[in-house]
Amino acid sequence: MAKQYKIGIVGNRNAIMPFHLVGFDMYPVTSGQEAVKVLKQLAEDDYGIIYLTEEIAAQIPDTIRYYDTQLTPAVILIPTHRGSLGIGKQRVQENVEKAVGQNILE
Repeated sequence: MAKQYKIGIVGNRNAIMPFHLVGFDMYPVTSGQEAVKVLKQLAEDDYGIIYLTEEIAAQIPDTIRYYDTQLTPAVILIPTHRGSLGIGKQRVQENVEKAVGQNILE
């Protein structure tokens, strides 16, 4: 039987509250330091996908780079209700460029 992974979301409570309505496990944090601890715990608890708000991700770039090297969990950056910082889009462009040798999204 295939391993079942969970989906969680980490960020400011107001930004992540709507995701709770669709069944994501919600982990509100107020700082990057707090988010690092939560991400580590979620990775140990079989979370396959962790959505993380860009505002928190901007505070912990080294941690984000670390999880980029891991098979699981996939850490996916999302904008908040205040708009995008462009970090998530930049990561997608970098991954596409790494995969195909050039940025085909521009």
